[in-house]
Amino acid sequence: MTAEAPTAPVVSHGRLIPVTVHFDDLDALGLLHNARYPLMVERAWTELWNEHGVRFDGDWAAAGDACNAVRELTIGYEAPVTRPGTYAVHLWLERLGTTGLTYGFRFCSADGSETYARGTRVLVRLDSATLRPAPWSDAFRAVGEELLRAAD
Repeated sequence: MTAEAPTAPVVSHGRLIPVTVHFDDLDALGLLHNARYPLMVERAWTELWNEHGVRFDGDWAAAGDACNAVRELTIGYEAPVTRPGTYAVHLWLERLGTTGLTYGFRFCSADGSETYARGTRVLVRLDSATLRPAPWSDAFRAVGEELLRAAD
């Protein structure tokens, strides 16, 4: 008898990235601290982009598409996370422009069925020398297009 691998959760768009909430991520009331949500979303995006070779290794000139800055972050909290364990961050792109993008996210249960928080974040790709907006690379755009959410 062979064991079958667990089935990955299915989402209609984007990707679910597993994250772990540790005991020390909880606040004095035993709830996931509000500042931890964006941190876990950032870690999930870092993992996803690292899979595609987009990473910052300490050299801004060599960073390419990883040379970017946050322009805006919005987040709404829908239900409290009350215990440590495995959860997920559902990631997708809402918009992929020439020099910027807007991504959507949900902090959710590991299977994606329950949402605890959701939001968006706007990033701008920067030229490492001038820190002015610069176009995303073709390779980045190809991955980004796979993450785009279809218009409702």
